[in-house]
Amino acid sequence: MDELLPFSLFNRLPKTDLHVHLDGSMRLQTVLDLAREQKVALPATDLAGLARAMHIGENTGSLVKYLEAFDVTLAVLQTADALYRAAYELAEDAAAENVRYMEVRYSPMLHTRQGLRLTQIVETVLKAMHDAGLAYGIEVRLILCGIRNISPESSLEMAELVVAYKNRGVVGFDLAGAEYDYPPKDHQDAFALVRRNNINVTIHAGEAYGPASIAQALHVCGAHRIGHGCRLREDGDLLHYVVDHRIPLECCPSSNVQTGAVRSLESHPIRLYYNLGSRITVNTDNRLITDTTVSKELYLLHTRLGFGLRDIKQLILNGFKSAFLPYHEKRRYLEKISVELASFDEQGGADPGPAAVGGEA
Repeated sequence: MDELLPFSLFNRLPKTDLHVHLDGSMRLQTVLDLAREQKVALPATDLAGLARAMHIGENTGSLVKYLEAFDVTLAVLQTADALYRAAYELAEDAAAENVRYMEVRYSPMLHTRQGLRLTQIVETVLKAMHDAGLAYGIEVRLILCGIRNISPESSLEMAELVVAYKNRGVVGFDLAGAEYDYPPKDHQDAFALVRRNNINVTIHAGEAYGPASIAQALHVCGAHRIGHGCRLREDGDLLHYVVDHRIPLECCPSSNVQTGAVRSLESHPIRLYYNLGSRITVNTDNRLITDTTVSKELYLLHTRLGFGLRDIKQLILNGFKSAFLPYHEKRRYLEKISVELASFDEQGGADPGPAAVGGEA
């Protein structure tokens, strides 16, 4: 690339965020506000101190260490008002950087400490996302998570919630949490229930464990998308299976560095995956804990991994193609977004290649 594009361009591009955790994407000021209101003790009482205590934007070296920050956010997300505020603000923040479609994931069972019903926890977040959508023009859907290091029984309970709220704002089921020593195959009952009801499945895999975790997610649990997939490059046959079957990868580059899944951004496999033709999507994972936005993630790919404007446009379209939406809704998005992206050749600089982006949904 002869000249780097300005960050402001990336902020204006229409985007998706398909892998973003509600409890990892709060505003830091909101964490402080809620703690004061609820009289919850935090490791610090000011923004700078709390950011240090939670290792915001820092390389923690392991997924388990990275996940410790969730102890802080979950402590203040145990009331309906807190859940509503966090969800509404997340949608507002995403809309501010022109995210048009977002799938927010969280595990309702982690928000029951003060007696909230699971159905109340789901409906509160759905209401917040609906209200924010009306206010800011962003479309938001939910993915509910089982937690692999808690129990298969609790994952089944979350799967039952997904079935109950199918076609009511919940579009998928995920398995999150500590990956090492907690294989997805242990949660087969939850995945079987979801698949019997023709519901979408995405699974965190290949982040803190090797390709075997990804293979289980695909072949045993029936995943339609893979969360992270950093270690997919260690198994060439499986990598090409993912490419050939157009299985989307929910890549979260900055988060992957911070959890130790990859050594550095420059060593991230996203460039290899993209060059091989993988359906790569770019996401935030945790906007607060990682200290990022979709615009920032795309900008980092541009400035540090050499992704040109045409590549960035393809990554954006991959996000809309990979959404857990009905086919005809995705087609409408793709038609509209393709036209919008074409206009950025003039607004943001010359497109580095003449070929069109897009293709099938």
